[in-house]
Amino acid sequence: MTSPVFRFAVRSDLPAIVALLADDEKGKTREDFTDPLPDVYYRAFDAMESTSSEALPNKYLLAVLGGDIVGCLQLTLIPGLSRQGRLRAQIEGVRVSSKHRGQKIGEAMILQAIEMSRALGATLMQFTTDKSRGDAHRFYERLGFVASHEGMKREL
Repeated sequence: MTSPVFRFAVRSDLPAIVALLADDEKGKTREDFTDPLPDVYYRAFDAMESTSSEALPNKYLLAVLGGDIVGCLQLTLIPGLSRQGRLRAQIEGVRVSSKHRGQKIGEAMILQAIEMSRALGATLMQFTTDKSRGDAHRFYERLGFVASHEGMKREL
């Protein structure tokens, strides 16, 4: 298998990103992948871009194979005071196309996000994953992540 190329998303990538987010057991009930793509996705992308900088990205990292977007994740670096002011990386919305799962694309994408985050000074990476995603939990544990905290969410 050819290794994916990684790049940050641009606005015109949104239909492919939302298709990936919807190509998932949970995502298909959460996302609205209609044509044309609803404006809410463009507004959210623009808001992410407006808070993003080279030093503190808030961007979608894409895995690209042969010109096709086959994986994505949102990478956000967050400055904070806790842990002696350590910079942390947050990942969200990790997806690999159902046609490309099992090819280590997700692993390569996570390792790329770790490398990029370290290079920017982050010393901790965090994320949440749904409790029902047992395969995902095993995947992240294999990559060295530890389920050290209990996540909490509340719809607003």
